[in-house]
Amino acid sequence: MKIRRLTEGTINRIAAGEVVERPASAVKELVENAIDAGARHVSISITAGGINYIRVADDGIGMSADELKLAVERHATSKLPRDDGGIDDLTAIATLGFRGEALPSIGAVARLQITARVKGGEASAITIDAGIASAPHPAAFEGQGASGTIVEVRDLFYATPARLKFLKSERAETAAVIDIVKRLALARADVGFRLQTEDRVALRAAPEGSDLFDSRLRRLSSVLGADFAENALAVDAERGEIRLTGYAGLPTFSRGTAANQFLFVNGRPVRDKLLLGAVRGAYADVLARDRHPMVALFLDLPPHEVDVNVHPAKTEVRFRDAALVRGLIVGALKAAIGQGGNRASTTVASDTLAALRPQTGAPFAYHFPEHASPRALAETAAALYTPAPPLQSSFVQAPPLARPLDRPNGDTSGLERFPLGVARGQLHQTYIVAQTADGIVIVDQHAAHERLTLERMKAALASQGIERQMLLVPEVVDLDGPSVDRLVARAGPLAELGLIVEPFGIDAVLVREVPALLKGGDIKGLMRDLADEIAEYGDALSLKERLDEICSTMACHSSVRAGRSLTIEEMNALLREMEATPLSGQCNHGRPTYVELKLADVEKLFGRR
Repeated sequence: MKIRRLTEGTINRIAAGEVVERPASAVKELVENAIDAGARHVSISITAGGINYIRVADDGIGMSADELKLAVERHATSKLPRDDGGIDDLTAIATLGFRGEALPSIGAVARLQITARVKGGEASAITIDAGIASAPHPAAFEGQGASGTIVEVRDLFYATPARLKFLKSERAETAAVIDIVKRLALARADVGFRLQTEDRVALRAAPEGSDLFDSRLRRLSSVLGADFAENALAVDAERGEIRLTGYAGLPTFSRGTAANQFLFVNGRPVRDKLLLGAVRGAYADVLARDRHPMVALFLDLPPHEVDVNVHPAKTEVRFRDAALVRGLIVGALKAAIGQGGNRASTTVASDTLAALRPQTGAPFAYHFPEHASPRALAETAAALYTPAPPLQSSFVQAPPLARPLDRPNGDTSGLERFPLGVARGQLHQTYIVAQTADGIVIVDQHAAHERLTLERMKAALASQGIERQMLLVPEVVDLDGPSVDRLVARAGPLAELGLIVEPFGIDAVLVREVPALLKGGDIKGLMRDLADEIAEYGDALSLKERLDEICSTMACHSSVRAGRSLTIEEMNALLREMEATPLSGQCNHGRPTYVELKLADVEKLFGRR
């Protein structure tokens, strides 16, 4: 077959396949055009997930009839600046869209109509049907202001029926549109957004003020909900000409997927692997591997430091100095998480109250056996009203506290000195119950001590190194051959972490010294876990580069276990250390270490309020 040129229609349909993958892609391109046109308000309407109909109206600068004719031609754009020599400068892109492919690509596979008006001018319209464009003609304009643009898309992909087969359900396509509009609304708090589906207003956000942090936080609250704003930590860091701002959720305010991670580069929503990996790395020692933080981060840097022209849908970018960007993100997030201190998310308490709230209906019911004798009925009733014996083995009563904390008549003066309160007892040898000035705190003793141990180890490593302790009787740990080889090969880095390991035959290792903090811990379990983790890391990363994960594993094996009785002095010592330790609101796996219930909430449970 001889080489030949493709027809213009085929070229446009190929471009459409790269730029417009689904209705949400079309909505994204059209809304970005509206924002680049200086719109203050953008209104979006869709039906059937955007497959049947999409309408995007804005109050931007609009277009004249001549500009409308150019706008639907391929590679025509108003968004790419030229340098002093009159050459298009691809290194100075400061807009969301610049390729000049969106409108002709959409028009190649659908029925497209654009109506626009410039300030002080007449409105004009142009239509494209499966790639065939009409001439601009006068039209009525029902926009939101003196100028603006209205784009209507009907029957998306009708000209390429094969593409319709790859679309998901209308519900799924609607969800994708909502997600993309949500990300654009978060990117530009100064622009108002309204998204209407068939049956409801899916998103409504008024334009916010010019203040960087307050306006963004208000927009985050309106789009993501008030819970995020209540559990978010401010992020603000700079390195050279690069600045990172935004908000990061508390580790205990996490989700099962990364869908609620919103990342923006120079105002452009992206799903970039480098940025997502940096977020994951920053939360590595405070979240389990199957949990994901909620973040909204805005990276601003000179256009020449980032290439936004590496993906047709503009969802990925390439940085000139990727290591600098990653280091900035990891460092800024770790600093923000540390400044969060021992905070746990507010949703922990609300989730607990929801679980405790009594069910409606009869508080007590008992069905007596049919045909029972009077004596049997009497014995049954007596048994029902016999008080149960106290569970002394599951509750350790705290001794009376010294004054002034233990005051008569319910006086709790002095408790305000302790955010986590004063220990009153231990439940099931696992949970510490403390009284605060205005409520109660329930602490998971193992989770809390695990975090405290990890922070001690990290502090020791950063200062003088981890103190080691020689075992009177070396511990022999049976393992398979490959696990033995992996541990022995990493004996040097393990020694820096306080573990002295040597081979003991072909299927065991001998542990001679352990970190002093590991005294009494599960050494055999630790060595097996370390061998598994080294196998997972492979040769790509050294133990030092995975220091937080290794320390977390060691801390877990050396912490106070559930099922251990604590004295009242030990309980209070744990509470005081938690108050003084950053990140103590969550364990090394991201689970909350304590739940705080206000007295008013407890009273509601019992109908006293």
